[in-house]
Amino acid sequence: MDPIKNIKLRWLHGALQDVTYELSRSQFSRFAPQCWEPAINAYRCEKCIRICVDLAGVDRSLIDLTVEPRRVVIRGARELPEPTHEEGHTVQLLAMEIDYGPFEREVSLPAEVEIDQAHAEQRNGLLWISLPLKEQ
Repeated sequence: MDPIKNIKLRWLHGALQDVTYELSRSQFSRFAPQCWEPAINAYRCEKCIRICVDLAGVDRSLIDLTVEPRRVVIRGARELPEPTHEEGHTVQLLAMEIDYGPFEREVSLPAEVEIDQAHAEQRNGLLWISLPLKEQ
């Protein structure tokens, strides 16, 4: 096989993956943003389960947290981050990688938790959820 054709095919394959990825995100449409999932880190500690949710730019009042014995659901919305009018009218979109619009993330828990003792706090754009384990 000619090495130049091989390189072109690999590039084309990568380009198609990039386009497919961007289309699957569906975040370029301002008129119909899709539900997105925020990134999480989840830890099982000795006495509790701790979940850290990346919610930079999300106002606390727009976060809905539902805790069940074996499941947590985080819902809300993030506004589209755009330049202010003071910065001038946008003339060209150079990149758009920050998810916006409604989000939802469901986390199944490996053990039952005490629902009435759960609490959450928001620090530096991260939502920390603490879920004390139910005593057996």
